[in-house]
Amino acid sequence: MATKMLTFTQLDRETPEKRTAAERREDFGEIYREYAKAQAEAQASRCSQCGVPFCQVHCPLGNFIPDWLKLTAENRLQEAYEISASTNTFPEICGRICPQDRLCEGNCTIEQSGHGTVTIGSVERFITETAFEEGWVTPRMPLRERAQSVGIVGAGPAGLAAAEALRADGYKVTVYDRYDRVGGLLIYGIPNFKLEKTVVQRREALLRAQGVEFRLNFEVGRDATLDELRGKHDAVLVAAGVYEARPLRVPGVGAKNVVAALDYLTSSNKRGLGDAVEAEGLDASGKRVVVIGGGDTAMDCVRTAVRQGASAVTCLYRRDRANMPGSQREVAHAEEEGVVFEWLAAPQSFDAGRSQKLKAVRAHRMHLGIADSSGRQTPEPLDGGEFSLDADLAILALGFDPEDFATGLGAIELRTSRWGTVLVDHKSMMSNLDGVFAAGDAVRGASLVVWAIKDGRDAAESIRRYLENKAADQLAAAAE
Repeated sequence: MATKMLTFTQLDRETPEKRTAAERREDFGEIYREYAKAQAEAQASRCSQCGVPFCQVHCPLGNFIPDWLKLTAENRLQEAYEISASTNTFPEICGRICPQDRLCEGNCTIEQSGHGTVTIGSVERFITETAFEEGWVTPRMPLRERAQSVGIVGAGPAGLAAAEALRADGYKVTVYDRYDRVGGLLIYGIPNFKLEKTVVQRREALLRAQGVEFRLNFEVGRDATLDELRGKHDAVLVAAGVYEARPLRVPGVGAKNVVAALDYLTSSNKRGLGDAVEAEGLDASGKRVVVIGGGDTAMDCVRTAVRQGASAVTCLYRRDRANMPGSQREVAHAEEEGVVFEWLAAPQSFDAGRSQKLKAVRAHRMHLGIADSSGRQTPEPLDGGEFSLDADLAILALGFDPEDFATGLGAIELRTSRWGTVLVDHKSMMSNLDGVFAAGDAVRGASLVVWAIKDGRDAAESIRRYLENKAADQLAAAAE
């Protein structure tokens, strides 16, 4: 079916309907409604089908974006889903939480010409949700079973992407995770208004139906060492995330109600899942909240605080808006919901008084000085720029560092970088230990979910080659 493309000169960019800020503040539901079918087809038809698709080039997964946009415009949605799923293990997740404004949409050709980008993320979500509704999404069952097995440490996006691919190849796959649910940060770190937990649990059900085994509440290093897993499996993939909060070394940081972002978000997500959680110091209801940081985690925190009923929410960031690492769309959503941003402002101390209960955040106005070796301008304090923000809860969202993998996994021989990440041969993704691979944040440090999916898929391919060579060597040795 032929459909006219390049309609961007006749049709304006149109996102799915967004719930009002007043509505959004009252619950944790996703903020966008679903596209109507005709609307999704029309928006997909805006694609220019350019000869060099920069959207695809700037997608970590190399998604065939122009292809599935054209198929959507032609109402060939099952084919669109199949093309999308061929490069992306979890398109329904990427369609929701990828920072498209920094990746595919930010590099859309028609965006550069001033016509407004194609709504790639929203169409991707529409395709996959339609596929689930129509029953097109089924487990990729192996054509034949193999005798070899793989153990995966971590049930986050990298581990799950690798597990799906390896199980499709016929390997026995066991995923070990220290938490009680599958998904890692997808479950406990990302709020429902960006990613509803049923979306993750739906994929978990598919993985279980495919034959992936999960061992939850199982901490490698406590319940078994890495060496013990190596003895049990033919290959092991370390796909643990990075959860160590970066410290802020200023006076008063140990005061009550000065908390780490992940602790705060995990508490909120667990309550949303119906768990009984001790929330003292981790609930923003009725409090004046200051969040320190400028990344996507900081945006998750400020928007969660709004929904918990905070009396005021302020984000403190030492650089300006143009230099923040988080998504500009997330900032816009937060501003709509009532968050106040203090740009070019850095915390100096936390005022707690004798009670050790937080009363205020003392901060300093900054300006951007000379660029450092990375080319980024360095924030420097302005003379006389001191000010204070009344606060009952301060949330530190300064990013994450790796935990001590070697010690934590009970494998002191595992080589790590000076940043604490697992050292691998980037061609094979294998560590210095034979048969032990690593992927995702464990290797690259805290990064995007889409990169974790990419790394998990690549690691699965490397493990497959390794195991096939290992099986061939064993056959050859047996024949001698």
